[in-house]
Amino acid sequence: MEAWLSLKLIKWYQQNKRDLPWRHQNDPYFVWISEIILQQTQVAQGTAYYHRFTETFSNIHLLANASEDAVLKMWQGLGYYSRARNLHATAKIVSRQYNGIFPSSFQSIKDLKGIGDYTAAAIASFAFNLPYAVVDGNVYRVLSRIFGIETPIDTSPAKKEFQELANSLLNKKQAALHNQAIMEFGSQYCRPVNPDCENCIFNNKCVAFDNNKVAMLPVKIKKIKTRNRYFNYVVIIDSERKVLLNRRGGNDIWQGLYEFNLIETDAELSADTLFESSEFKKLFTCSFSLVHVSKSYKHILTHQHLYAKFYVVNVPFSLPQNNISTDLKSLKKYAFSRLTEKFLDDCVLKELF
Repeated sequence: MEAWLSLKLIKWYQQNKRDLPWRHQNDPYFVWISEIILQQTQVAQGTAYYHRFTETFSNIHLLANASEDAVLKMWQGLGYYSRARNLHATAKIVSRQYNGIFPSSFQSIKDLKGIGDYTAAAIASFAFNLPYAVVDGNVYRVLSRIFGIETPIDTSPAKKEFQELANSLLNKKQAALHNQAIMEFGSQYCRPVNPDCENCIFNNKCVAFDNNKVAMLPVKIKKIKTRNRYFNYVVIIDSERKVLLNRRGGNDIWQGLYEFNLIETDAELSADTLFESSEFKKLFTCSFSLVHVSKSYKHILTHQHLYAKFYVVNVPFSLPQNNISTDLKSLKKYAFSRLTEKFLDDCVLKELF
């Protein structure tokens, strides 16, 4: 079906594709790394992380044998840290159960942790040229516009409809090339805003262009609900100039990353109000001195807006041995959230030590 579309896409791609490092080879390990990094990351940012990650973990055995701390530190700043933990878990499976050889069937790839339909199709086609069509945000946009599909893409019926259409359009003999081409076209030409429809290779076939609906497609109906959270970090420095750290656990953001003592509140508090709270008083059984109160930091996540302040305090004793503590120079060894990294980038602690 619609062979003309694939042929045009491939021709356009061969003339206009970007020179991206993961396109230089089809090793499934590097394809997989690039796809996981780019799931929630722009190419410009993702490229630098891809280079650092693959230089540090140049094969799947190195990644499998690395500590979780090392993997999270390498991932620091990319966000969605479950991706890094799933990456690490899958590396262990492939290293130990498959002797380091990445599985080559769609279903066996999809069975790995952190890999869904899209990523499995990408790896299967890019690494093994298997005939599985990829459907990501770019593909939704291209297909909805060319074929005039108004089914909201954030619904279950749309997933089935677009996948079936993408499968029918796939050039099965050149699956890798076709998939790369349609995603690249959506990313670089059929953009979300102000695409150059007048000069588009599909403008004589595009239903959206013919009906002046380009800006209306694809359709989404669900609005993302966001909530505000207020983080009060207490940076405790002991008499030996050590800084107290905690490691985040539980089913929340930044699981496995390090942070300073956190008191979360329902609203932004003044320093005096915070110090009178029961949560703050639990931290101290002796006197302390307030050294610094940071500016307010705002950090936006997909479903959350975070507002944070950092309160640096001195305590006149050494922290117990069972606590995680480090000196200033060693802080860079730990994986922090981007929010905490912003505070550290301001170099406040360097002035206080």
